[in-house]
Amino acid sequence: MAARTDTETFPGPAGRIDCALDWPEDTPRGWALVLHPHPLQGGARENKVVTTIARACVQHGLVAVRPNFRGVGASAGEFDQGRGETDDMNALVAEFVSRYPEVAQGRWLLAGFSFGSAVAACVQGSQAQAGARLPDALILAGTAVKRFDTGVAQVPADALLVHGEEDDVVPLAEVMEWARPQSLPVTVVPGAGHFFHGKLLVLRQLVQTRLQAL
Repeated sequence: MAARTDTETFPGPAGRIDCALDWPEDTPRGWALVLHPHPLQGGARENKVVTTIARACVQHGLVAVRPNFRGVGASAGEFDQGRGETDDMNALVAEFVSRYPEVAQGRWLLAGFSFGSAVAACVQGSQAQAGARLPDALILAGTAVKRFDTGVAQVPADALLVHGEEDDVVPLAEVMEWARPQSLPVTVVPGAGHFFHGKLLVLRQLVQTRLQAL
């Protein structure tokens, strides 16, 4: 079977959630939900950081699910500060597990970039509150959880947090201030800005190393 990308719609609280599903060449060994940056600032599932993470997941044998948040592309609804987006992603997780039970039985990775990192952390937290199965790994890039914490954000101690040294959108100092009380390690990419221009290969290698530990 050749690697391919399909588009699929999942139901959410605000209506349809438009997703791209990147399939690996061989039988999937699990799946990854990869969330994009701020919808009101041009964020979409085609973002290069998102596709870099997704590509690493596919190479590792995972189906990478890249949804568009509310109001982006063909997804219904309007931007909701992370609250509605978290509800949507929880609904998406439940629906994906229902549609693809064999894939969902494998490894599950949850990842997000920038605004998507905040939603990912909130999905992690709400899944924990619900007593549901938690992701086998959480990867947050350009972490913006401090800005969009809806009260249910949860980051496990083994989460991979990757941040650019020269991030001028979410300054490194802000991330360290958020991570310090939780004793969360932060992997800093020297010379990288928020979008990891020129450093995407480094990001991909970090993701691949984390995936190898699954």
